[in-house]
Amino acid sequence: MKILFVGDIVGSPGRSAARDLIPAIRKREKIDFVIANAENAAGGSGLTPRLAEELFSYRIDVLTSGDHIWKKKEIVEMLDGEKRLLRPANYPKGAPGSGWGIYTLKNESKIGVVNLVGRVFMQSVECPFRTARDIIEEIKKETPVIIVDMHAEATSEKIALTWYLDGMASAILGTHTHVQTADERIYPKGTAFLTDVGMTGPHDSVIGRKVEQILTRFITQLPTRFEMAEENVQLNGAMITIDEKTGKAKDIKRIREKLGG
Repeated sequence: MKILFVGDIVGSPGRSAARDLIPAIRKREKIDFVIANAENAAGGSGLTPRLAEELFSYRIDVLTSGDHIWKKKEIVEMLDGEKRLLRPANYPKGAPGSGWGIYTLKNESKIGVVNLVGRVFMQSVECPFRTARDIIEEIKKETPVIIVDMHAEATSEKIALTWYLDGMASAILGTHTHVQTADERIYPKGTAFLTDVGMTGPHDSVIGRKVEQILTRFITQLPTRFEMAEENVQLNGAMITIDEKTGKAKDIKRIREKLGG
């Protein structure tokens, strides 16, 4: 089974990259299933129901998210009703929506997807380690193929989670920092890992925003309006090949493709 995991889709430029590049990659690489983090798809922060439906139309099977999923209040109702849209599973009980799901492919094989958010340098939520283990044990009753989106700031937290879940999850893929790392590997018990899959959006920027505005903020420390950048739009992500019978990863490859080039 081949899985394409697309890094944080940021604003209109990111959506354009998803629209033009995902179907092409899916066809070229014979991808079976596509997961994309979409918490910044609406103007660089948040997601709306209309934009979620737009992204699904680009042949994305599941949308994951993170701490910014709550930025647009209109998404709350969709979180409760749309099983293909996930919020982090380790928010406290009572939060709208679900943090994991099991999905059936055309060949009737199944894949589990888990969405988590970190706690280091971020809002305090439930433990992602214990939450992940409990969910994975439930998913394994139906399928050994399990992909985890670990939306977190600290590289140490992402790496520690992978050692903790090695052999239980097929892949643990980091999101949130918008900077693709070069440390892809398969851990000893068969879990593929990449600290951060990167950003799908404008790369002549500071993690998606106009350079001059970010520089003004850093230099003056004054409140500054941040707008989306527009140049050098890329799709960042990872492609993982998984043994459907064992759930173990066989290969992981970084994806980095430029829109229009």
